[in-house]
Parts: sequence; C-alpha cells; structure tokens
Amino acid sequence: MDLTQSYGSVVPAALLRRYEWAEVRNAAVIVKATNPTEWQDLIDVLTAFRLTAAEMMIAGGNKSGLTGRLEDDFKDRGWREARLDTEVTLTTERRPYRPAGERKSATERTNVTNRGYLVDGMKGRIALDVEWNAKDGNLDRDIGTYRAMHEAGFLDAGVIVTRTQDDLREIAVALQPETTKFNTTTTTNLDKLVPRLTRGDGGGCPVLAVAICARTLD
Repeated sequence: MDLTQSYGSVVPAALLRRYEWAEVRNAAVIVKATNPTEWQDLIDVLTAFRLTAAEMMIAGGNKSGLTGRLEDDFKDRGWREARLDTEVTLTTERRPYRPAGERKSATERTNVTNRGYLVDGMKGRIALDVEWNAKDGNLDRDIGTYRAMHEAGFLDAGVIVTRTQDDLREIAVALQPETTKFNTTTTTNLDKLVPRLTRGDGGGCPVLAVAICARTLD
C-alpha cells in the first residue's frame, strides 16, 4: 500500500517542519473533513507541545512523563480511553428428517465474546495512541484495534503519535556519550510503524502518524 501525503495540504507549515509525518489512505484530509473538532485538538496539542533535551533523556518506557503529558493534553480536550468489545451469537439450525419421524428443527446458540484493546484516546470518530518508547508490538495492537473499530463502523481514522529513531539517538549521544538511550530498535518509532502501514495492516482504515523528532526540540 502506498503512503499518501494529504497532510501537506492541511497541516500548518510550522508543524510540518517540527514533526515527521506519514499516512495511508489520505488520513489527514479525512480526519479534518469528517471530524474538524478532533482535528483542531490534534493541531492545538502538537502546536503547544515542547520537547526539552532533559525530558528526552529521562529513563522510562511508554508511560514516561512526556507521554503522560501528551495524553493529559488530549484528555483535557475530552478524549477518553476506549475499547471495542464484540459479542457474536452463532446459531445452528438442524432441519428435521421426516423419514426418521422428526418433525421440528433443533436450534443451538453459542455466544462468542472478544474483548478488544484500549486506545489511549477516542473522541468523535477518531482514535489516538501515544507510543513514545514502548515495545514495537504495541503498534500491531494499535493498528489492529483501529482496523476492527473501522470495520465495525465506529471509526473514521486512527492517529499514532510516536518518535523518530536515528536523529534523536544522535542528540542523546551528543548530550551524554555513554548513554544507551534509543539503542534498542525494537521499540515504537516511525521506522517500525511505516512498514506496518504500507503492508496494509490497517485494512481500509486511514491511519495518520506524527513523529516527534530532532526538529521538535525546544
């Protein structure tokens, strides 16, 4: 699946310069057109966000201070954690065989329940996750959840806020030569996310990726 670049026509120029962007299925244009309030929330949060070198170097995983701060900014605007649970009723009807003296159908019903995964925030018909430094398997969970919610008719698009890898690693080494910060390549970052988008893991769901990068540093 090819990446699209609709964000170039709807994202303010200042934000195009401060973050790295990627998308499939023209996600940015779709979010803005179908959920303008949620789009403005995204623009406002990204505009206000500042990354400092000290914060970048703080040890911790995906729920570090940076991630919590971003999530809180969205929650202040009405975004809430959400999960799609599905319940399917399977019905089997066995038709009677009259030569054997059977007169009535026999019906069996089985309920199958599937609990989904939480997204960090949902508002309107947009889901959003912040993936700063988690295991990269989280990206499979996020995209799979977006796909399921989209196919069920509850979602117009998904947004993932993540980070770049190599440029932030260079800054970390310059600040602290002995650091192991950003050494691991199996954590969530844009390089890990893009292949999942281009191989179509999200199905028909538009997905927009925004990556904090060296240019985001205050």
